[in-house]
Amino acid sequence: MVNAVLELIASQDLPPVVPESRAAAEKHMSHSSEVKRSEKMQQPETSTLDVAAIAPYQALGVKGPVHIAEEKKGGIAVLEPNTMTAEVREKAIADILTKYIEKLDDRTKHHLGYPYNLAFDYGALDKLVRYSINNLGDPFIESNYGVHSREFEVGVLNWFARLWEIDEEEYWGYITTCGTEGNLHGILVGRENLPDGILYASAESHYSVFKAARMYRMDSVKCSTLVTGEIDYDDLRSHLMKNKDKPAILNVNIGTTVKGAVDDLDKVLDILKDCGFTEDRFYIHCDGALFGMMMPFLKEAPMVTFKKPIGSVSVSGHKFVGAPVPCGVVITRFRYVMALSSDVEYLNSRDATIMGSRNGHAPIYLWYTLTRKGYEGMRKDVEYCMRNAQTLKIMLEGAGIKTMLNDLSNTVVFERPTEEAFVRKWQLACEGTIAHVVVMPNVDIDKLEEFVQDYVQSRARASIATCKRIGSAAKLAEDALVDVKATPSNGLSHEVNGNAH
Repeated sequence: MVNAVLELIASQDLPPVVPESRAAAEKHMSHSSEVKRSEKMQQPETSTLDVAAIAPYQALGVKGPVHIAEEKKGGIAVLEPNTMTAEVREKAIADILTKYIEKLDDRTKHHLGYPYNLAFDYGALDKLVRYSINNLGDPFIESNYGVHSREFEVGVLNWFARLWEIDEEEYWGYITTCGTEGNLHGILVGRENLPDGILYASAESHYSVFKAARMYRMDSVKCSTLVTGEIDYDDLRSHLMKNKDKPAILNVNIGTTVKGAVDDLDKVLDILKDCGFTEDRFYIHCDGALFGMMMPFLKEAPMVTFKKPIGSVSVSGHKFVGAPVPCGVVITRFRYVMALSSDVEYLNSRDATIMGSRNGHAPIYLWYTLTRKGYEGMRKDVEYCMRNAQTLKIMLEGAGIKTMLNDLSNTVVFERPTEEAFVRKWQLACEGTIAHVVVMPNVDIDKLEEFVQDYVQSRARASIATCKRIGSAAKLAEDALVDVKATPSNGLSHEVNGNAH
């Protein structure tokens, strides 16, 4: 029935999107040739780009050949009411959504490569979707728009302020759309306070850090990294010494994207002091997208706190906390944010955010989870993830697979699988010759066992396929050699003929 309905949809002639009367205005339209997406997506499915590129979920720009698997996606047609009966249309909508939900269930079951906590239940908040909740403007100053969730947003911000040890009267922040927006905001605050500052970040920083540098036209320095993924402190020191005449804006990673490495904040502060940078000549933004939520709950971890001279911290809300929409949190010092805050009469409020309209549902999701779990519940989730990450490392090593796991990380790095189908099935994030699994609260031991068993079978299939290819190539070479021996050369043929006479 579903296929019949979809065939019916595909057979319908849709009305023109642009009215014919629009043709009179065509003289104002651009007739320049456009670059078509379908033409730029190379075939076959995988391509090698010999340019600076960003691979999916990659931590850094890569120069030289980058292997990117491209999967061209079509769209689901919008069903126009006048192309079918109401009954058929409603049936089609229901079938499309049912198939999509089945797809989401399967993709959620096989989800290991990206740091999203999928173990959440916001069923009690379902009634909120009927409201257009918008927290436009400053979270701490109510605007004329009354359908907002500022009270939840400020409650969440106060929770994080306590976590990162800053007085409620001394901080400013807001709920962002994602971790990238938190980085964009933190670096912008640094740039506005130190307009001629140079941005320093490691080569394994999230790509949004150098995106910020391009957007804000900032001078930037990409420091090399240690094998663990941490910033190379000697290289950072060298660059700082070369640019002592200009202020420093630094991005410190609290868990890098691919290897989960944590830059040592105390070492960075010591280097700044040794290089002669006083606190009024540097600004530090801490990118804690995932691990910034986890590190405060580990006893042996160094503290990320506003008691140290940092400028801002950002985390993703949909990652460790878990939410049905991307979101995040950014906290900075109130005295710093004044450099970009402005009055907006239209809102009857002030605004120092990146976005104008902001998702008002996200603060409620975060408030709901943090209220139900509290600091103790979050601590238990962190310990659970760290234990399971160690378990996965032991499982993989037991299967003969090389692995790496930083001490302060739940990101297990291992050899990149050769089967693209396996990578797609488990939605693994890959970079070069490595891949990783991020062990989140929704990942239990049973799922890890299933993954490792599947990986071992994938490696066996790949090995067998390699053996067959080598064997086939050897047979072809052998057959070619036999043919050469069986065919006399021209010179030999003449000699034989001469002897015959």
